[in-house]
Order: sequence, then structure tokens, then C-alpha cells
Amino acid sequence: MSINSPHVLRPIFDDSNPFPALPPIHSKDIECQVFTHRSYHARPNHVFEDHPTDPSPDNEKYEHLGDAVLCFVVTKILMDNYPLLHVGPSTKLRSMVVGNATLANISCQYGLHQHLRLHAAQEVTLRASMNIQADVFESYVGGLYCDQGLLTTETWLKALFIPYVKDAYHHIRVQHGLPPVPLLGNGLPALVDTGRGIGRITDDEGNGLTRGHLALFNQVMNKKKLDVEWVYTTEVEGGTITTPIWKTKAEVNGEVYGRGMGRTKKAARNEAAKEGLKKLGIDM
Repeated sequence: MSINSPHVLRPIFDDSNPFPALPPIHSKDIECQVFTHRSYHARPNHVFEDHPTDPSPDNEKYEHLGDAVLCFVVTKILMDNYPLLHVGPSTKLRSMVVGNATLANISCQYGLHQHLRLHAAQEVTLRASMNIQADVFESYVGGLYCDQGLLTTETWLKALFIPYVKDAYHHIRVQHGLPPVPLLGNGLPALVDTGRGIGRITDDEGNGLTRGHLALFNQVMNKKKLDVEWVYTTEVEGGTITTPIWKTKAEVNGEVYGRGMGRTKKAARNEAAKEGLKKLGIDM
């Protein structure tokens, strides 16, 4: 079962980007089992392993397999389209894409839940359950994989989930306080520009350009018991919308101690701190 994400992704599908058709499962035996919920046969679920002559006829094994296939395909989409994305945000993004809320919505668009075989006494409740709707989608993915292999399954899932990945990417960027990004021709956000060496613009401390000016400046200000206010602005000139150049100034009681620019706020603060140290008579 997928992680239960409270956010339902709803990308726009239209004539230029239609909602992909559901690939049929050719094997009737697999198709029947894909839509058979464990409640239908009312078998005990605390058994460690089935007897070789009496395997479970429900869809839980296909659901388990489908979950793995789905995570693999979505992870591959992320790596192919956002190679610079770090693992933490990538994991959050994938969890949103394969969350139960989104998968249930997709399942209902295909009408998969309507084909479920359920115990008569629980049919109405189970068919309306978000978790059950999501589970049957994963089950269908697993069944299609067993029926036709990875190529067919991956082709379908990529066409289906790239718009969901794009939607989730924007949502996670907002969560991280980042600005919106322009879209490429394929509808995916443009990748980050990693250009360097524009005037006094600096990158993060990882490239060796940051030399501790910010830390020293903060220490001096703390000893003097002065509060520093960092005032930020951004500009596109010299950068891009996806990689804005941050401009900042360090103000102390309304007086500007230093100004700086950088591709991150921290890099800009470091440049401003360098000027601030000179103003304080500390030249590094």
C-alpha cells in the first residue's frame, strides 16, 4: 500500500495531452485476480504462507508488486527529468505522486473500483474506500506487469504520471519557499542553471568561495550586542527565473554595513558580511 498523502494531485489533461487509455490485461485469470479483494473469499489473513495446492485468490500479491513497479517508474521519471534534485525533496515528491489520495483519484477515473469483487456485506463501504481504490490501481499495475512485462507497463505509467510529477514538483517547490519556474516544451519545469563566475556573484560554500565571513560577522555583531537585519531582493538580469540572483544588505539600526549578491541567500549574506567586516576595521 502506498503512503497516504493528504494532497490530491490533479494535473490538466486535454486534447494536446490526453489521459492515457488503460492497457488491457490479456490473461483472464490475472485480470480476475487483480479485481478480487481478500474479503470476497473471506480467507484468514494471519497465515504465514499458502499451501502449494491452495494459493490465495485475492489481489494482494499483485498490489504488492504493483506498488514496487510504480515506485520504480516514478523514481526513474524523477531521475530522468530532474537529475539535480536532491534525495530528500525527491522522496517527498514521489510520496505525493504515489500517495493513496492521488492513486484513488486515478483509479476512479479508470473506473477500476467498479470492477472489484467484494464481500456482499461490505461491498458499499469497501468500494467507496480511498485506500481500496488506490490498492486496486496498484494491483492492476502488478497484473499488467505479469501479463505483458515492464516495457508495456512503463510506457503506460510514464505517459500517465509525468503530468502528476510536474504538478508535485511545483507543490514541493512551494513548500520549500522557492519561486515558480518556467515550463519547457514537454510541460516539465526547466532545470536549474548552474552557471558560475558572473561578476561578484557567488555560489554556496561547497565550491570554496565562502570563507567564513558571515560567521565572523555574526560573532562580532553578537559581541557588540547589535541586531543585524538582512534585507533581500531578487533580479533576473544576470540570472534566470529559475536561478534568481539574490541581493541583500546588512542593516544595523537602519545603517547599511554591507551589500552582496549571490545565487543563494547565504552566498549573498557572505558577500555583504565581507563588506561589513571591512566597515568594522576587520580585513580578511
